[in-house]
Amino acid sequence: MTTRTRSAAQVRRTKETNVTVKLALDGTGKASIGTGMPFLDHMLELVAVHGLFDLTVRASGDLEVDQHHTVEDIGLVLGRAIDEALGDRKGLVRYASLTLPMDECLVTVALDLGGRPSFVSDLRPRTRIVGRFDSTLIPDFFTALCQTGRFTLHISQVRGGNTHHLLEGTFKAFGRTLDHASQRDPRRRGVPSSKGRIG
Repeated sequence: MTTRTRSAAQVRRTKETNVTVKLALDGTGKASIGTGMPFLDHMLELVAVHGLFDLTVRASGDLEVDQHHTVEDIGLVLGRAIDEALGDRKGLVRYASLTLPMDECLVTVALDLGGRPSFVSDLRPRTRIVGRFDSTLIPDFFTALCQTGRFTLHISQVRGGNTHHLLEGTFKAFGRTLDHASQRDPRRRGVPSSKGRIG
């Protein structure tokens, strides 16, 4: 079982965005987030705090055009950082799920770090704009995250309500499930797969 430091740094620069992410899976919940979108900053901080990750995100992009490019690229870069930090994925718990309440809202998140990217969600935010953030971009963020992070993520809305509460519960639950699934199982030597390989 690997005992290396599970951390990563990733950068993406295009004509539309400039994104830098630093991640330590075995952290203490320290977050330093600046994306130009305060609501997304809040959501990413929740992932770090509740997953006990140390996370730094710096992003700038063509927000005057639309938030889409920046949101999607943050997902791509964070996903790459998760993939790098997980390394060969030997000895991982691999699976995790959690049903989490946030006031009147209830969300279930299920995660498989098995190497195959897939995202499924039935989130139904009541309002499109929360703060100044376009909530319809949340699926784009998680799709990009799963693509480069090489994991499967299902998000189910059990009970809806205030859009801020719904999304806050989602990001908290994602942080908690990623933390649990990425833990090392001391009983396991190789990859957590009957195939003998991940992906």
